[in-house]
Amino acid sequence: MANLPLVKVPIVDYGPDQSAMERYRKEGEERAMKLGNRGPIRFDEKGNLDAKIIEAYSRCGFYIFEGLLKEAELKDIERDVADMLARAPVTKDSRVDSQGRPALGVDCKALNISWVRPLSDPIGGTTFAHGRHPVKMTEPTPPEGAPEHVVQLVLGSLQFSDACLRLYGHPQLLKVAEAVNGKDFTPFNEAVWIKQPGLGGSVAWHRDGWTHWDSQDLDEGTHGFNFMAQLYGCNAANGLWVVPGSHKHRKADIKTMVAAAGSERLPDAVPLICAPGDVVICNRQAIHGSFANTCEDVRVTLNFGFHRRKSVLGVKSGGIHNPVAVYDEERIRERSRVIMYAIDARQQRFPDEKPYRYDPFAGQEDQYRWTSEVRTSLKDYNLLDLGI
Repeated sequence: MANLPLVKVPIVDYGPDQSAMERYRKEGEERAMKLGNRGPIRFDEKGNLDAKIIEAYSRCGFYIFEGLLKEAELKDIERDVADMLARAPVTKDSRVDSQGRPALGVDCKALNISWVRPLSDPIGGTTFAHGRHPVKMTEPTPPEGAPEHVVQLVLGSLQFSDACLRLYGHPQLLKVAEAVNGKDFTPFNEAVWIKQPGLGGSVAWHRDGWTHWDSQDLDEGTHGFNFMAQLYGCNAANGLWVVPGSHKHRKADIKTMVAAAGSERLPDAVPLICAPGDVVICNRQAIHGSFANTCEDVRVTLNFGFHRRKSVLGVKSGGIHNPVAVYDEERIRERSRVIMYAIDARQQRFPDEKPYRYDPFAGQEDQYRWTSEVRTSLKDYNLLDLGI
């Protein structure tokens, strides 16, 4: 059971659409379990990511590494997520938390806390994020007693949570990032999603990338990927849904897809079905979205993404995750130093693990030791995110 300071409300459903939604969830879960894109993380005798994992990820656009995070790490993460929620502003416009302390992130320049009206879709059908969420999702009627807004997303999470930072330095996941994006891979951004029971809003169908769709060099990996670590697991009601194989397509008309389906229940989509400690790698070019959380289970997902260096170097971008800027070598290096601190922080917590060797900083490890002073320097680090 989740040990988090959550708002407790009666659980409501999709009203006249509930039976169709239940059928859709069941059929989606059946499709998901037949894809063959899940299992423990595996490497060959040379230390390379197992070829069958690479094939399944390429075919589907996502892969589920089962049971990767163990109990000790999950408890660390839970404590930090509970602390972030406890320190969040008591209401959307407040500058103090429920105990009257300065709230999380109030002294930061970057956006850190994202709120949502209960069970709503705040961005579907709007021009937000270059209009990449073209269709609004169905919004169930919120339960009686629901607050006006709830926290749904914490951005720049590595500055607020040592456990999130340590996860960011996970040696096996960084080996996966190397296998997919090359040894000189770069960061993207990091966040913690919290889909509260009976309150969590939906995220309309979309694809994440926006800079390279018209590039002649576009391929299935151009816009990078996100890792999605599941604290409590996720199901068809509270989890992310993905359209398998959609990451390979240059163009996708989501509005037409929804119209053809007769609702936002896209017939080819599947939910991420995960247990606590599972970690998903999901291609940012895949069509994905999530429905309002009308079940009794909270979903807490730790997102952290990576890019190919050639996809960001020299690119002028931003406007969603970070201010618009040219991503030059200096900026990429400054943002990438967080990987080094994460590796050292993890080594301090889990000394029996073999730490990952990040090639762009090889031989410079002693310059990036994790200390309380360094923690202070991470304030607003996400202003240098590398959104594309």
